[in-house]
Amino acid sequence: MSYPKLNGFGKSLMCASAIVLAGGFAAEAAAEWAPTKTVEFIVPAGSGGGADQMARMLQGIIQKHGLMDQSMVVINKSGGAGAEGFLDVKASEGEEHKIIITLSNLFTTPLATGVPFSWDELTPVSMLALDNFILWVNAESPYKTAAEYVEAVKSGAANEFKMGGTGSKAEDQIITAAIEQITGGKFTYIPFQGGGDVAAQLVGGHISSSVNNPIEAVSHWQGGALRPLCVFGAERIDVEQWKDVPTCKESGLDVEYQMLRGIFMAPGVDQEVVDFYVDLFAKVRETPEWKEFMANGAFNTTSMSGEEFTAWLGKTATLHEELMTNAGFIAGTN
Repeated sequence: MSYPKLNGFGKSLMCASAIVLAGGFAAEAAAEWAPTKTVEFIVPAGSGGGADQMARMLQGIIQKHGLMDQSMVVINKSGGAGAEGFLDVKASEGEEHKIIITLSNLFTTPLATGVPFSWDELTPVSMLALDNFILWVNAESPYKTAAEYVEAVKSGAANEFKMGGTGSKAEDQIITAAIEQITGGKFTYIPFQGGGDVAAQLVGGHISSSVNNPIEAVSHWQGGALRPLCVFGAERIDVEQWKDVPTCKESGLDVEYQMLRGIFMAPGVDQEVVDFYVDLFAKVRETPEWKEFMANGAFNTTSMSGEEFTAWLGKTATLHEELMTNAGFIAGTN
């Protein structure tokens, strides 16, 4: 049997078809990675606190907007000031379906406890925001300004005033120690499992003050139970309901501190997997729900990933080591 010869046009058409077919195979082979099963979202803190609230907000936004085909489940692992969660992720090398939300216990927990873990043993994904801290008192207390409260603490009996906070030798106690160092006043520091517990204790009058994150106490403030005295940021919070809360520095309390809210993964995951989650959380940040959450919680909306994020983490780890050394919180030093 003989076959018709291809003219120039026929040959070109055949070549073009082959290129398209080959291109299709290449595109399929290079398809972007995506989860193939439920993603575990670890929270190294107790329920009701800022990290837990943020993780559940992220979960809800991702589900509502269909930003990921697979489901996401939030799991609290707060044991050992968050060490339980960090060690779980560290031990899950190469695991693509597990992420962890971090706060500054990423740095403080290994320093305070000696647990065998360092931030650079995980895979950084994204900084979601920086969280502020507020000096809070019960709304029925006589203190209207930070200066009034600090003066009362300085004038009171040693350890008369009780400062509640999340965990020991973590962010809340670091701030408390810094206030003591600056003012000469002394608190009895009382640790609780999470920020929600701390706020409830202050509402009930069981502690004198707290340095809760805004999101942990805002509902009690709106309900008239708590009073914010100052924010431990470099600037006032540029959100309508918060703009009249002065910085602690302008109130005469020269203490400044903000906390990381970031996403990490296990060691040994491929870059394409990291890229998926970077893109996922970038999409979350564009949703109206996230923007409202940021405003209501008075967050600093700074975000970063990649080399910029890694460099920031290195500098911030050094800062926390200095702060905790000054406070005498390094494991084995006291």
